[in-house]
Amino acid sequence: MPPEIETGTEAEQPPAAAVPTGEDTGDELPPELDVSGYVGPYVFPNNSRRRVPGALYAFLGVVAIATWALTLGSDPNIVNGGFLAAGIALCVLGAYHFRAGWELRVEETDALLEAVRAVGFPVGHASAQMGWRGWFSRPTWRILVFSNEIRPLRRGLVLVDGVEPKVLDVIVEDNPEDWSSLTDSDIHGPPD
Repeated sequence: MPPEIETGTEAEQPPAAAVPTGEDTGDELPPELDVSGYVGPYVFPNNSRRRVPGALYAFLGVVAIATWALTLGSDPNIVNGGFLAAGIALCVLGAYHFRAGWELRVEETDALLEAVRAVGFPVGHASAQMGWRGWFSRPTWRILVFSNEIRPLRRGLVLVDGVEPKVLDVIVEDNPEDWSSLTDSDIHGPPD
């Protein structure tokens, strides 16, 4: 026998969480930006994942071409030369995805080490970004580095290949940012 269900009355109160307290709780960060939920360093996804859709495109292309080929002797209403064209296009797209699905062998830390060696000055702050170059989307690390002074005097941009640990290009220059209007407390923050 099902449990009895209480029916609501006119004096029923809303749940405590739904009652406004009159206090402004302020903005909250979304969960993915909450630093207390930090679980470790960010891992860049591997480009080799492109091979999965490449295999699906190639499979669908072969199916479309086979369907067109099997209906050549008859006069089908739905299957026509469009199946052949679509099959060829899907196979070409699948081949492209296989070719562009490079294996990312150079990790972010390895790329940072290559960049530090390439710029020729002690590095303080650095930032890494994954990019792609060329028709076949070869993965490339873009590393921005600053010299190791309180007010960085030099900066550099280093491109490191993501497949082989080699430096592709280095640009080093004096830091053009003007730090003269800042005091040490602006840079370091308030004293402890």
